[in-house]
Amino acid sequence: MSKTVQPIPAGCENLIPHLVCSPCTEAIEFYKKAFGAEEVCRIPAPDKHRIMHAEIRIGKNMVFLNDDFPEYCGGKASTATALKGTPVMIHHYVENCDAAIKRALDAGATVSMPAADMFWGDRYGMVTDPYGHKWTFATHLKDMTPAEMQEAMNCAFTQQS
Repeated sequence: MSKTVQPIPAGCENLIPHLVCSPCTEAIEFYKKAFGAEEVCRIPAPDKHRIMHAEIRIGKNMVFLNDDFPEYCGGKASTATALKGTPVMIHHYVENCDAAIKRALDAGATVSMPAADMFWGDRYGMVTDPYGHKWTFATHLKDMTPAEMQEAMNCAFTQQS
């Protein structure tokens, strides 16, 4: 009996961040400790020292990881730390924003933006992991219409001036 291959593997229906983290083995352990990640698979590179591909699950979401391979990228490193940062943030709604940030901090992340109640109705904060990736956490506090958000934003920015 032949099984029909699905064009989209189960569990991979959503967008999947793919992070370059070196050393990847340490990053996997960090994500387990900081975010409760579950390791799904790990494929070592031919050199047996780096990870060619790894998959972790955080909640219901997959994240792909690999070590840096500058030899395949014109000699250029592509980790967030080698690039001196990234404009990309990975956002995660959680039951308790403050607890999620503390867990990441305890695991070795740096708090980039402490949790605070935001004008759009979320409690929100940001950490940067030891590999240079930014993670934002939010707990939704209240539903707001776009007009209510706009008014709250105008008030918030008027108070900052």
